Amino acid sequence: MSAGFDPETGLGPRLRLARDERQLSVRELARRIGCSASLISQIERGVSVPSVGVLYSLATELDSSLDHLLFGAELRRPAPVSEPASEPAAREPESGPGIVQRAGARNIIDLARGVRWERLTPGADAMTDFLEVIYSPGGHSTDERRPLRHDGREYGLVISGTLQANVGFESYELSAGDSIAFDSSTPHEYLNKTGEPVHAIWVVIHSEPGRA
Repeated sequence: MSAGFDPETGLGPRLRLARDERQLSVRELARRIGCSASLISQIERGVSVPSVGVLYSLATELDSSLDHLLFGAELRRPAPVSEPASEPAAREPESGPGIVQRAGARNIIDLARGVRWERLTPGADAMTDFLEVIYSPGGHSTDERRPLRHDGREYGLVISGTLQANVGFESYELSAGDSIAFDSSTPHEYLNKTGEPVHAIWVVIHSEPGRA
């Protein structure tokens, strides 16, 4: 388990609920995403934490969002198309959490393989993941060197340190000030092969609300 992992984040219960809603056994979910059933069980019980790769695989297979699994954000889907009412009901103005995210009030989770995510939006965003990502020395985004593939388009900016990004068949060394952008369906992984932490700003824009 990551040293800073907090089982009170609720990741385990939300994962179990999402799995139950889709009537999948622990063994079947593990088979579908290519991990062990014991890992799924440990995550649900709050005694283990997934890597970035496993987390994306879980969210994709369960048709969920990272924001929902990690932080309990409401799942929002496109409303069904229907005939307009003859007299539309008045809509109450929407109230949000504000527009500023204070540094000391971020939602934070430590994932496996030495990766920390800090959410930079003041509330859930159904279309975008906006994160500060910290890779510890030796940190790696995936388990067993299995590249990530998921919905959306990905943008990253390295603030400090040196991060290796493998995208498709190419490998790139990103230093402070370097940025990257690509389709997230392209297999990719990130590694910190240095002895210093890497800090980066990462944005994933999804093709539709509530997708991972």
